[in-house]
Amino acid sequence: MNHDDGYIVANIFRSVALFTGFVFGILVFLFALVSGSEAYGGGLMGMIKNSPNALPWALLLLLVGVAWKWEFLGGSLILALAAYLFYLLKIFTLFSLAPFVIVLIVLFDGLFFIISWALKR
Repeated sequence: MNHDDGYIVANIFRSVALFTGFVFGILVFLFALVSGSEAYGGGLMGMIKNSPNALPWALLLLLVGVAWKWEFLGGSLILALAAYLFYLLKIFTLFSLAPFVIVLIVLFDGLFFIISWALKR
């Protein structure tokens, strides 16, 4: 594979990571923001009171923005967030498929940024 091919493949990895990170991050953020708001009376005030549940996903969106500018740094931080999410969602003690898949998506997103960075070097 010559230099140009590696750059094209790197851009594909980067584009997939950016698209997945932003779209997945926005969807999960909105779900986390709205899903528990009815316990606080619903509406805007319920979403405001439930907003701490959405913080990890807001952080994911922020880190995807960092990775957009600095692929290795952002990808590494996204991998660290995936490790934290494994702990937060209790993947190892109480296995459930949905949280596992969610964390895998975050993990692969970080890996794709790092692979893109490595291919460009």
